[in-house]
Amino acid sequence: MRVRVIVVGDDPLARAGLAKVLMEMTELEVVAQIAADDSVTDAYRAYAPDAVLWDLGWSPESTDWRERLSDLVESGARVVTLAPEQSLTTGAWSAGARGILSREADPARIAAALQAVDQGLVAVDPALGGAFLPSRNQAVAYQVEELTKREREVLELLAEGLSNRSIAVRLEISEHTVKYHVNAILRKLGAQSRTEAVVRATRSGLILL
Repeated sequence: MRVRVIVVGDDPLARAGLAKVLMEMTELEVVAQIAADDSVTDAYRAYAPDAVLWDLGWSPESTDWRERLSDLVESGARVVTLAPEQSLTTGAWSAGARGILSREADPARIAAALQAVDQGLVAVDPALGGAFLPSRNQAVAYQVEELTKREREVLELLAEGLSNRSIAVRLEISEHTVKYHVNAILRKLGAQSRTEAVVRATRSGLILL
């Protein structure tokens, strides 16, 4: 099923360009293009998309984008932001965006991020995540129990959306062993589901999507 998306941004030409590119992708459906103004949240409620792509533009400091983004997230939106530079990513993350990419990200990466946030996952460009996500070493310091090397491998594949069977094939182990590792990961991260485990791991810096 296709992910329904609205494209938000100040520049109408940039919005139109992004929408055109996304509409060419079979896994996405662009339902609206919205200016990044006070009408964003109302538009979100009207169109009820699965995800929002917010282009911050090249000079977002000239607008109240953080407050508007925060209001949008509080309304239930799952937002991917396109940031022109790393210094803006902390504000986007704090406002609630769970997909953060460079403005220069290619269409495939944007589509993957939109699909990820639609599934409740976090999608962060590794080159940008250092501004607000802790390093792997820092993350381990406050984990209740550190993941083993094999558990980390399984966790990375969970983040890719693989099933237990596919993980077993990839790692050349049995499905029973995969299930054992998944249960251990859920316990150590205090997660109730595979999706929650990936979200927790990403937020703590254990993995970067």
